[in-house]
This record gives sequence, C-alpha cells and structure tokens, in this order.
Amino acid sequence: MNGLFCVAVHALIYLDKRGCMLSSEELAANICTNPARVRKVMAKLKKAGLVATKAGNEGGYCPLLAPGELTLDRIAAALEVRFVEPAWHSGGEVDCGCLVASGMAGVMDGLFDDLDRRCRARLAQLSLADLEARLEPAAGKE
Repeated sequence: MNGLFCVAVHALIYLDKRGCMLSSEELAANICTNPARVRKVMAKLKKAGLVATKAGNEGGYCPLLAPGELTLDRIAAALEVRFVEPAWHSGGEVDCGCLVASGMAGVMDGLFDDLDRRCRARLAQLSLADLEARLEPAAGKE
C-alpha cells in the first residue's frame, strides 16, 4: 500500500472524527509521521478540492466532503498514486533475439496495470465512512 495514501486516509478520518480544523502538527502527531509529510499530502488533497485550508495560528485543514461522499479512489487519484507497480523489470532487451527476454517486461507491465485498475475499482466501492465504521468495533476493544 502506498504510504501517502495511508497518510491521507488517516488524516481525513481523524479530521472528521475531531470535527474541527487541525494543523499539520496535530495531524502528524496522530498519524505518527512528520508534519512536512502531512503538508505534502494535504496540499494534493487541497488541489483536488477534498480539503480546505486556513493560514495562521488558528489555521489548519478541514474536509470538504462528508465521509460517505468521499470514495477511496478519489483520494488515490488526488495523490496520483499507483498501488501495484514493479520495483524492477527483468528482461527488457527488445532486440536480443529471445522472446522471453524481449517481451517479459511488457507482459509484466500489463499485469501490473491490470492489478492496479482492479485495486482502484475496489477503492471506488469504499468510502471513508466505510473505513470509519471498521474503527468502531476496534475502539470498543481498547
């Protein structure tokens, strides 16, 4: 799973639960990351129209959509993340005379593209509210 996506989902759910504007420092403390990383993620969410910002001492971030209206694929699109991609390609020598060596990278790219599309299709079926609902039983066990 992409780390930026995890930061974004965590931040959006925490903002909803708190019901107020929160700074990057407050978000970072709850997410267990650094404020710079939070600001990087939140800037992309703002650009996509998913959060509003306010500068100053009382400033921070607040969500623009209700959790039930915001699907996880919209968050992924705002961050321009891929969930399934190779870290390395085998083969790749197009003119090497071997069908496997010259074609494997393309075959694997197609497979990873398909898996990423399927992942995004599943994320389109889930909203932030769905994930928040999963937190409720977990909170009762504490």
